Amino acid sequence: MHHKKIDFKKTKKGIYLLPNTLTLCGMYCGFFAILSAVNGNYLHAAWAIILANIFDGLDGWIARLTNTSTRFGIELDSLSDLVAFGVAPAILIYKWTLIPFGRVGWAVAFLFVACGALRLARFNVQTGTTTSKAFKGMPIPAAATIIASIVIFYYEFNDGTPSKNFIFPAITTLLSLLMVSTLRFHGLKEINFNERKPFWFLVVFVLILFVLLIHPSTAIFVFAMIYFAWGLIENTYLLFKRKNVPAETGQEQNLISEERK
Repeated sequence: MHHKKIDFKKTKKGIYLLPNTLTLCGMYCGFFAILSAVNGNYLHAAWAIILANIFDGLDGWIARLTNTSTRFGIELDSLSDLVAFGVAPAILIYKWTLIPFGRVGWAVAFLFVACGALRLARFNVQTGTTTSKAFKGMPIPAAATIIASIVIFYYEFNDGTPSKNFIFPAITTLLSLLMVSTLRFHGLKEINFNERKPFWFLVVFVLILFVLLIHPSTAIFVFAMIYFAWGLIENTYLLFKRKNVPAETGQEQNLISEERK
């Protein structure tokens, strides 16, 4: 009697430790920001969101560099982003300045979380389906950074929480709508670090680092506002450019038809 030899093929299971650990560090920063905001430590919460940005950039960069991108990592990164850049800044801005607005305040805070979740879901669905490196809609880390930079900049020159001011719910609402818009915004993923760059590129990087080291709170606010303003200006220019193209095309067609006559 011959016994059949059964060969059990072992399937590779597991996760890549380094990028996923960095993702969890970003999630922890978001959780710490939530606790800090609830306890009234708004400045600590804002800086925790900024720190979460660093981990969010590192995990994706290392995953691409080491070719360890997985579906699990993408899903975990989205959950981390929702905590650190969706829930955390919403609670921060609500506790900091939206409470005096009552139901309007918490509705604006929820709008930020909801639009952030929709932005992440749309990004995950569109990943790999488009050749454009630019983002469709403002990235949720950028929107969260703008809110955090406003808080940090405010505490650089003031003590305590700001008085009731309609500019804060207006900015939060605008950022929420920009996240789910189809406007084009840029990100670091457009920069290919494996390619040779001009010398001035390194000089600009050194200057940015220099400004951040001298006055980080003001520098972060200025860079965030430049990114915000540049996105609006660029998209306004593209909108007018698209409107002028059909008009010019129509005029050219009319001239051609008249010449044929």
